Amino acid sequence: AAVAAIPPPEEAARMARYVLHSCDWGALATLSAQEGLRGRPFANIFSLSDGPPGPCGGSGVPYLYLTDMEISVQDLEVNSNASLTVSLAQTPYCRKHRYDPQNPLCAHIIFVGSIVKVNDSEADLAKKALFSRHPEMESWPKDHNWFFAKFNITNIWVLDYFGGLKVVTPEEYYSVKP
Repeated sequence: AAVAAIPPPEEAARMARYVLHSCDWGALATLSAQEGLRGRPFANIFSLSDGPPGPCGGSGVPYLYLTDMEISVQDLEVNSNASLTVSLAQTPYCRKHRYDPQNPLCAHIIFVGSIVKVNDSEADLAKKALFSRHPEMESWPKDHNWFFAKFNITNIWVLDYFGGLKVVTPEEYYSVKP
């Protein structure tokens, strides 16, 4: 659920941080490496977290819990580039205001970048971020060789008002508090 008052449309970087922190999942798009789909866009839903829920605002880093057995992860092994879309449509905000998910007032953010495994020093942070929102993950089969990853953001587009996309740099994004 949304954690605080939604930022105004003129604060696109804050909006991007707010939307990510308010969301528990997103649509990750890869370029398929699978036979029959090779080179074509492929989207899949993934649970994510930038930190424990609540007003602290999170880190802004989208963390994921992945296994090489997953089809999108197999795509990422060939080409780590991806895009990630998160939307307030998954929160009570848009339903409360009767906004259709496609209505720009039901803000959504598109991140472009790559998926990278986190190093040992960041693994505890990723684990806390993910398991605090998705406690079921702790009991997933150990023989699936789960690992923590993060979305390394290179580009950010914000759609939160009529008139088109707003571009936010990663520097602007990480410098604000949601």
